[in-house]
Amino acid sequence: MQSLAPLRAIARRTAHQSLKTSPKAQINRPFSQTVTRAGDHGTSYDPPSGWLFGVKPGEKYQKEGWETIWFWGFYGSIGLGIVAYAFKPDTSIQTWALEEARRRLEAEGILPDPDASKKE
Repeated sequence: MQSLAPLRAIARRTAHQSLKTSPKAQINRPFSQTVTRAGDHGTSYDPPSGWLFGVKPGEKYQKEGWETIWFWGFYGSIGLGIVAYAFKPDTSIQTWALEEARRRLEAEGILPDPDASKKE
């Protein structure tokens, strides 16, 4: 059990350090026991500019490298899915039952064979 003592001390220390927050992030929250933390957006965060999609009027929008690939990949896969759905085989139980009933009635002689008129 003594070998776990240093690990427990490290766990206590890191748990205590994660609860520390900056004074800017502390907000009066009377009904909550949780500590609020400030979000860090880093350098990739673009603040809102007020322009639609960040493009000023009169400027031309420049596509990023991934947009064309995403467009063709997304809408192309939707198109292929629609074509595959349109040409998929009919595997419904109703179609099978109707065909099976027709075969049995033809075998019993109740229903005339439709291929017999084509052979003549």
